[in-house]
Amino acid sequence: MRQAVLNLEESKIREVANAGFGSSDVLPFWFGESDEVTPEAIRAAGIASLQAGETFYSHNLGLPELRQAVADYTSRLHRPLGPERIGITSGGVSALIVAMQALIDAGDRVVAVTPVWPNLTAQPRILGADLHCVPLHADADGAWRLDLPALLAAITPGTRLLVVNSPNNPTGWTLSQAEQAAILDHCRGTGTWILADEVYERLYYAGDTASGAAPSFLDVARPDDRLVVVQSFSKAFLMTGWRLGYLVMPADMTPQVGKLLEFNTSCAPVFVQRAALAAVQQTEAITPRIVAHLKGCRDALVPLLQAVPGVRTSAAPGGMYAFLRIEGFDDSLGLAKRLVAEAAIGLAPGVAFGPEAEGWLRWCFASKDVARLGEGVARLRRWLG
Repeated sequence: MRQAVLNLEESKIREVANAGFGSSDVLPFWFGESDEVTPEAIRAAGIASLQAGETFYSHNLGLPELRQAVADYTSRLHRPLGPERIGITSGGVSALIVAMQALIDAGDRVVAVTPVWPNLTAQPRILGADLHCVPLHADADGAWRLDLPALLAAITPGTRLLVVNSPNNPTGWTLSQAEQAAILDHCRGTGTWILADEVYERLYYAGDTASGAAPSFLDVARPDDRLVVVQSFSKAFLMTGWRLGYLVMPADMTPQVGKLLEFNTSCAPVFVQRAALAAVQQTEAITPRIVAHLKGCRDALVPLLQAVPGVRTSAAPGGMYAFLRIEGFDDSLGLAKRLVAEAAIGLAPGVAFGPEAEGWLRWCFASKDVARLGEGVARLRRWLG
């Protein structure tokens, strides 16, 4: 097998979860998904599609009506664009790898902002890219910051691709519009493509944008900029298990991506696309409620954690995670396994997201029952005591 594949590390998040599977006592906060089911209207649309017999192939790039609806939805949040810039994919993960297949060759220099969900750094390595990481830094309060000059210095004329996830998984750090504009302008000068993972854009709590979404590169980019934005239906519509995402890209790139989709997944299932169409058409009845609930979860959990002696964390402006550090514990994987076995709490180890996050833990606060978060903190406090 290829050495790049043999060198891949297994998911440390899954390693911790495997240690807790089968135990009904463990409170699982390790995965990046809500424990609330997909809204009924979305499920009903998928069921209706199956009952109508829509079990055949669709266009590689997705149903035309879904591409149009996604374009309209994106235009309401950002600048106007048409369906010729949209490609539907079988999940946000598929969107990422297809975009990278389209843009990078083995040996290309790729810069990534870390810590970050491990797929965003593993995929360039799978393709044989030369990966360089620019780390975020945590302040004394546990909030993470970008050293913008250091990032711009790392993006040279020989840099093929910049990979950035904002709002960020796991830290919740979110780029400002001014930072996005500066990065885009710099990348225009170096000829560097930007691959922006913005799947958490609707899970944004700062309230300083008119759309209610986090700042996006689409707010400042021209249609022909070397920019690809990855999106997913998983977070804002509670559709993680449906596996559907999409790409926003320059129009002349779209047919090329269609060819790649043919050789990756052929097309997304039609009944899943019908469910997504219902989600987009009813977004104002679905997403604001989800976001308001998640903000309530964040605002309930973070003060409880901050009140635990030795715990450092802050309320992130975006995402669905509290990222925390416990004084005196530097081995996050070992600590996460101990918390599963000894405290019945399931958290993700920070090292899974990069060496910059060693010693930290990720707590997904997307819980239907907010009281579960309080019980989790109580267990942590007892264990530390």
